[in-house]
Amino acid sequence: MIRLILAPLFVLLTLNVCAQTTGTIKGKISTSDGHPAAYVSVGLKNKNLGSTSNEEGYYTIKMVKPGQYTLKVSAVGSKSVEKQIKVQAGEELNVDFIIVQSSDELKEINIRSNARNKFATKKSEYVSKMSLTNLENPQVYTTVSKELMGDQLVFSVDDATRNVPGLQKMWEATSRAGDGGGYYSSRGFIVQSKMRNGVAGNISTRIDAANLERLEVIKGPSATLFGSTLTSYGGLINRVTKKPYEGTGGEVTYSRGSYDFERVAVDFNAPVSKSDQIYMRVNAAYNYEGSFQDSGFDKSFFLAPSLSYKVNDRLDLNFDAEISSGRNVPKQIIFFYFPASQLGYDRADQVGLDYRKSYMSNDLLQVYNNANIFAQATYKISKKWTSQTNITHTYSYSNGRSPYFFLAPDNIAVPGLPASPKANYLSRADQSTENGKAKVTEIQQNFNGEFNIGQVKNKIVVGLDYMHSNSNILFYSTNKIDVINFRGSMPNYNNFNAASVAAYYALNRTNPDSVSNFLSKSINNIYSAYVSDAIGLTDRLTALAALRVDRFENINNEAGAATGNNPAYKQTAFSPKFGLVFQPVKDQVSIFGNYQNSFTNQQGTDVKGNTFKPEQANQLEGGVKLDVFKGKLSGTISYYYIKVKDVLRTDPTNPNFRIQDGGKISKGIEFELNANPFQGFNILTGFGYNENHFVNASEDVEGRRDGSSMSPYSANLWLSYKLPSGYLKGLGVGFGGNYASDNKIVNTTTSVFTLPKYTVLNASVFYDHPKFRIGAKVDNLTNKEYWIGYTTMNAQKLRSFVGSISYKF
Repeated sequence: MIRLILAPLFVLLTLNVCAQTTGTIKGKISTSDGHPAAYVSVGLKNKNLGSTSNEEGYYTIKMVKPGQYTLKVSAVGSKSVEKQIKVQAGEELNVDFIIVQSSDELKEINIRSNARNKFATKKSEYVSKMSLTNLENPQVYTTVSKELMGDQLVFSVDDATRNVPGLQKMWEATSRAGDGGGYYSSRGFIVQSKMRNGVAGNISTRIDAANLERLEVIKGPSATLFGSTLTSYGGLINRVTKKPYEGTGGEVTYSRGSYDFERVAVDFNAPVSKSDQIYMRVNAAYNYEGSFQDSGFDKSFFLAPSLSYKVNDRLDLNFDAEISSGRNVPKQIIFFYFPASQLGYDRADQVGLDYRKSYMSNDLLQVYNNANIFAQATYKISKKWTSQTNITHTYSYSNGRSPYFFLAPDNIAVPGLPASPKANYLSRADQSTENGKAKVTEIQQNFNGEFNIGQVKNKIVVGLDYMHSNSNILFYSTNKIDVINFRGSMPNYNNFNAASVAAYYALNRTNPDSVSNFLSKSINNIYSAYVSDAIGLTDRLTALAALRVDRFENINNEAGAATGNNPAYKQTAFSPKFGLVFQPVKDQVSIFGNYQNSFTNQQGTDVKGNTFKPEQANQLEGGVKLDVFKGKLSGTISYYYIKVKDVLRTDPTNPNFRIQDGGKISKGIEFELNANPFQGFNILTGFGYNENHFVNASEDVEGRRDGSSMSPYSANLWLSYKLPSGYLKGLGVGFGGNYASDNKIVNTTTSVFTLPKYTVLNASVFYDHPKFRIGAKVDNLTNKEYWIGYTTMNAQKLRSFVGSISYKF
């Protein structure tokens, strides 16, 4: 850490020497109508050394070795401009450019518009599966940009999600086959990151950010375009990955920090064949992190190769993969005896557990593997129509221990003991997986086009989707291997280890009273078709209409499948979507409203033999989106109302059957703001409020807030300042954090258990140079003890420091 802190001082001394032996290129880039061309790329051809013009069109390239070069200016939508130059040592060479494009055209195609407001992304090709700007889209979504992730030294998807309003982390990734990384709550519903570039891309463990270009969190029920398997009623999390580019370059990064954290990451791009326009890119990372508690670690490897091939002017092919493997001791998860009121405390900060103790051994290991393969073919049928074919196959594997704990009253934990005013015992348990495997294959075909009906413009996507999933996971578990009195000396503290757990299973594995064996084995096919049309009624008024038809088939054709209680059934569901956008100020202000739908397939019949329908969630939402002051201020505020119906619950008159009349109401407000008040200073802030309650539920939760949702109030903030000019150009600092209100994770008429509110502050400092980057961050600046939980209490990391240094080439 000392070396990382002192490194910038040595670098600055080196820069002073280099300035005397190298040259500088400066100039101004203008449009054909005489206006400054802002945020246009300029660089030395084939040398990976360049810059970007500022708002006045000026650019500077420093530390250029003497020699002859080709200086190239690139602007999207116009021809590149090149000039031959000669640089001499100590010289300041002035080279101006004029690009064949008007200022209006430059603004229209939005050339690096987020460079002035670098945390704001104005467009996504995935959210609506067509080319719509944020202002044109009636759906709410948040994008975490690569610039923001760079300022914050983000190493995982978990780190990136801190910047999403109304999204709260509930559980760490379990690393189990079939899971999708960490568990989050959005708009009162659990969601995982199971999508990548708009299609299936499941990773079961902590999802590394080595190949992450940006993160998109799409809000609300989204089954119409994305199906129900990979999404939730609260939305979806889509990872957009880095792509190969023309040229040679990359960077190597080494990071080290608290709790034995160590990381090496590589990003390398190179041509395979320039003449055939084939380029490759490889992102890889090794990541090791210990625990703030007395045991626990996660050691992982991640590899993401990608290849692009421009066959001709019409056909582009892309191939890539994500391969990860590792082993870990799963994070601490603590459940509660029910009714929790018998524990004698109803808040996590009243329990009295030692925050720094894991209460388990470092050898309770789990092994995991993930292998995802992707292929994409994009064919330009005509100027107005494009075909895109996506094929993806994901595989996840897990084997090993997954320890967990129960807080229990003394007389329950140790029969024969008297009841105590406050529970003193922790029951230590395990749920293992044995060679669990989960596979998903998806084939998706999209046709995108534009056409006019009279004066009415239409942007349309027509899609076909086939998804096949095959899960075969054996769980075996026990709810008590031993108990420990967590107050006092704890003489048996170290007894919960690999040897004791193995001995317990060896003795009791076949005893159903001691060990539960559950086989989750199923094969599913989903056949879907969808269409979505954005109808430009005027240049300010756009309507969007979409519909999906979804045929779900659960196949029971393998021996043992019924053991997982998953009999065969088939079900058809329809998922509509509507939206309306009006721009009172063109390209600056939009007023929007939407209706969105999602569903969950249900099997079985009621007492009368009636087949259950798919469970449905319908959302109504309205709000305002802004992109004003020449892009310096953008934001969204919206109100949503989600009604879930046809939820299965126990039939109150026939307890051996179920009835389909339950529901849930979830409503709230979300706010997001991106601002660039002056050059170099950026603000990102957000707020979320969610209120939800059960309808037609069991008596103990009827009308009460869902204990599996999230804190009613949450907020996020990040402030960043980076020197835009001068000798220390590129030096920056960042500061911000997250707030969450009290969260009732057990919420019934007989028991309430609360995770206390928390405010966690973070800070960073960095120096970004064209050839290197140095950074450091502090997470949980005030060393706050706090918990998250999905009906559980999970202690979170205390204050941690990380230093990082990157070499760019």
